[in-house]
Amino acid sequence: MAEGNSCYTFDAAIELAITMEEQAFRHYIEALRIVQNRNAREVLRGFALDELEHKHTIERALLEGRMGDAGEMNRPVTTMGLDYVLARKALSPASDIREVMAYAIHLEKEAVEFYRRMTEGCAGAPMAGMFERLLADERRHIRAIEDLYEAKFLTDN
Repeated sequence: MAEGNSCYTFDAAIELAITMEEQAFRHYIEALRIVQNRNAREVLRGFALDELEHKHTIERALLEGRMGDAGEMNRPVTTMGLDYVLARKALSPASDIREVMAYAIHLEKEAVEFYRRMTEGCAGAPMAGMFERLLADERRHIRAIEDLYEAKFLTDN
């Protein structure tokens, strides 16, 4: 992220991204402690595992000193924008899959906004490409959750 007109070093930027992913993982763990619906808990576990995998990918980038192949994650991803339709609310012990998925979409939207700010703050710097890839990856997360939501709740069946 930019501080004035400068951008963090690669290591510092990666550390921020790792922190972001760790926080998202912790949100899902906290949700697992709250929600009692078995199916909703299973969905939350899957989302938590996705965050762990993403965090490990970023940690590998820290070790390797680079963020994978530039073309591999940089393709633009559109979402349905369900974050605008689905209310953001705290989970409760009675939360069901629909509420858990809405919660997850909003968590992923926070990550998208974080990486968007990082990309804009580092525009023109070598970090910008890395953050663009992370941004695209977070949009893919939202898209996957939206696709699952659509399949479960928005079909004509």
